[in-house]
Amino acid sequence: MNSNLLEIERKRRSIYGLGKNLPISEDEVLDLIADIVKNAPSAYNSQTGKIAVLLNENHDDFWNIVENTLKKKMGPDRDFSRTKAKIDGFKASYGTILYFENKNKVKELQEAFSSYADKFPQYSQHSSAILQILIWLGLAEQNVGANLQHYNPIIDEEVKSKWDIPEEFELVAQMPFGEILSPAGEKEFDPIGDRIKIFK
Repeated sequence: MNSNLLEIERKRRSIYGLGKNLPISEDEVLDLIADIVKNAPSAYNSQTGKIAVLLNENHDDFWNIVENTLKKKMGPDRDFSRTKAKIDGFKASYGTILYFENKNKVKELQEAFSSYADKFPQYSQHSSAILQILIWLGLAEQNVGANLQHYNPIIDEEVKSKWDIPEEFELVAQMPFGEILSPAGEKEFDPIGDRIKIFK
């Protein structure tokens, strides 16, 4: 079956060789992200997902925070060279998207719909995952590479302080994006029959 969506899904890969020359303008990237955030589905239309797009020195500052935090956590006796090389790769990209979830909004929903109170944190994570994959697909369609990282929660406090992020916003993931300098490697797939069962 021919499908533009399937083609875009196949293009969406974790790209680690990223650079600073975007194939489309910065404004086009920001407009794309804004449109996706506006239209992304969320449980009860709660719109709990929030993002921050870090560019230029803000992007560099973020990865400096990650590097310094990990260096302290690993201590002086451990070899930091491989970790630094990985972080330098993220820093070489054009920008970084930070994904947050509004915990206060989740609490409001828990109070309003008490029968499902224990599920709303899970629904919140689902909404964040949807937002992440939609932005990732949107970037891939425009030949902008990206990958997804999770350095939270060890960086949360400094990130919130640095960019004046509300306390109720929970950092979920980080997505460096930019020019594709090298494609993703080969990907292995489990037999599809092990993942899908059809009952007629």
